Amino acid sequence: MTTSEASATAIGHPDPSEYAPFYSGYIARVTEEPLVALERQASTTPALLRRIPEASAGHRYAAGKWSVRDIVGHLSDTERVMSYRALRIARGDATPLAGFDENSYAVAAEADRRDWSGLIEEWATLRAATVALFGTFSPEAWHRRGVANGAGVSVRALAHIIAGHERHHLEVLDTRYGLPAR
Repeated sequence: MTTSEASATAIGHPDPSEYAPFYSGYIARVTEEPLVALERQASTTPALLRRIPEASAGHRYAAGKWSVRDIVGHLSDTERVMSYRALRIARGDATPLAGFDENSYAVAAEADRRDWSGLIEEWATLRAATVALFGTFSPEAWHRRGVANGAGVSVRALAHIIAGHERHHLEVLDTRYGLPAR
């Protein structure tokens, strides 16, 4: 199935039994088909992030909060983890998958030492890979379920989580950091 064919496939919105309650806010942010949202973000999000000046990329809205660079690094790390979960579950792997500590990842990633444009390009490359991966899933694969971080989750819920997570963090950049990211 091509990405365009997958975009036209009605995947639908997951019901609450397909994900942990923690993810409901992310899922609620995605009202369109998930692959359509992911594809749209692949072009709009890098353009929005590029509007943020390099001089603002180290900004933290309060002591102890992530920098703008940390947020973009976090988007990339989360995209990797969630896409990997989707791959495993879509391919029928029933092995329970571990959780991850996003705060530990953010510290270890050292995003503030990274080039701003490089962080944006990394995210864009990851998103292209995510769109390509989800474009390979059959209608049946989208509904497969597995266990991640001790909770049940479906492939289609993971697609919604990835797209909604990105929307959440762009909103945070806009509302808390005062940056033009939406």
